[in-house]
Amino acid sequence: MRLGDLAAKVGGEVHGDPNLEIAGVKTLEEAGPCDLSFYHNRKYLKAAQRSQAGVLLVEDPSPFPGRTLLVHPEPYAALAEILELFFPPLPPPPGVHPTAVVAETAQLGAEVSVGPGAVIGDHVKVGDRAVIGANCVIGNHCRIGAETVLHPGVVIEPHCEVGARCILHAGVVVGSDGFGFATVFGVHRKVPQVGRVVIEDDVELGANVCVDRATLGETRIGRGTKVDNLVQIGHNVVIGEGCLLVAQTGIAGSSQLGKGVILAGQAGVTGHVTIGDGAIVTAKAGAMEDIPAGAMVSGMPARPHREWLVAQARLYRLQKLVERFSEFEERLSRLEAKNAGH
Repeated sequence: MRLGDLAAKVGGEVHGDPNLEIAGVKTLEEAGPCDLSFYHNRKYLKAAQRSQAGVLLVEDPSPFPGRTLLVHPEPYAALAEILELFFPPLPPPPGVHPTAVVAETAQLGAEVSVGPGAVIGDHVKVGDRAVIGANCVIGNHCRIGAETVLHPGVVIEPHCEVGARCILHAGVVVGSDGFGFATVFGVHRKVPQVGRVVIEDDVELGANVCVDRATLGETRIGRGTKVDNLVQIGHNVVIGEGCLLVAQTGIAGSSQLGKGVILAGQAGVTGHVTIGDGAIVTAKAGAMEDIPAGAMVSGMPARPHREWLVAQARLYRLQKLVERFSEFEERLSRLEAKNAGH
């Protein structure tokens, strides 16, 4: 594709030859004179300057004098569009594989693809152009929205709902029982989990994400939320629109996240906690109490981020303080010995 045409498609500006032919998109290290590569983090500035890429996609052209550039105010978003152009998705052909098991009462929309070994239960409704991957299991009375993609091995338990244009990666389990037990005299009695899970439109769940069904009512994930691999979402949790949950985070039962909340890697949220719109829980932090909208918290238990930074700085100064204290003790002991009897 000509660089000028590519720039027009993504709304960028060419610095250099717009007639340069772009053959592919590669990393800074791998790219050659016919490739486009990408720079947006100063950590990789030297690598970008050394790169043999014919074109660099950048936000700021100033570190690259004399280079051919595609300048864009949001280079990462532009990269997404470019990758879609060079690597268009190849959906499987519509139809039901001969080894799949589809209940007679199930309703499949137009151009649905059902892979080998998939099982679709009674009274399931699958929207147009949805993809049900190999060995997926969809329980009775479920709803799967149009153009949603279930990668191999996804399990949707009965009575759960997945919206339109969702992506569920391999190993996702939606609607497993919530972790509910009543302990009496040391015996853990299971509390039946009879609610369901509702996943709204445009949600993406990474590999091996688990979303527990509600004890009563619904566990709900809001529109446009993106969830990384190995995340646990407990029963009756409500997640607002446009949230980002990074790998290995865990949310205990009945907690609520507002819109645009970010949980960084391995963050945890205890049960019955409310996290306000736009709040950020940093990596490995533990939210043990409500967090106001727009706040950033860190540590265990989570504290306001700046407060946590100050505490960490003081923690690392403790050793020097201990050494100084030991020195004062020695000086005091010498003084006491010198003045003994006076």
